[in-house]
Amino acid sequence: MTRWTMVAAGAALTGWLAGCTTAPPKPVAPAPEPAAPVVATPAPVPEAPRVVEPPFSGKVSLASSEREYRRDGAGHLYERYGERVFRGKLPPLLQAVGVMRVTIGPRGEVQHFEWMRAPDHVPHVKAEIERMVLAAAPYPAPQRLGSVVYTDSWLWDRSGRFQLDTLTEGQLDRLPAAAPSPKPAPRQASRTKGRAVAQGAPEPVDAQSAAR
Repeated sequence: MTRWTMVAAGAALTGWLAGCTTAPPKPVAPAPEPAAPVVATPAPVPEAPRVVEPPFSGKVSLASSEREYRRDGAGHLYERYGERVFRGKLPPLLQAVGVMRVTIGPRGEVQHFEWMRAPDHVPHVKAEIERMVLAAAPYPAPQRLGSVVYTDSWLWDRSGRFQLDTLTEGQLDRLPAAAPSPKPAPRQASRTKGRAVAQGAPEPVDAQSAAR
């Protein structure tokens, strides 16, 4: 065997061995981890704008009890309806007497009212009192009490005027006696031509005199 033949045989053997050798396995990439579920974030809820109440500028009551506030409430109604307040003592017979309970809020508003004794026999008076109570708001704000429930009685005259029991001037036992009417002056008589003629009256005239 010549040298070249040996070289060729060695090269062939090397190639055969290279073909028989198993190539190393390629590295396998790790499986990707499952992605975390996407949770939708809720949109932020816009906050409602705060309603800022203006500072109270009305009258304020410093009453610390229902009894004390009742005078403030009655005084407020007298001031509001001064032209309709009955001045002096009320007559013995009234058109209506009504007892009402009113709830006043912290800003003097009327939150509720109810009749404890309603003048149902005169519906127009009942409706008028309710209208007046509501229209008189705001009442003095009960600063110390926060809110207050007070009761008062309406004393209603036939003239459409009233008093409240808290500030009433009282009531007459009977109507004042009517002043006696002056008696007419006696008519003085005078005699003319032998006949009695009332003074200031025309002299009677007979038919014959009238003919002349």
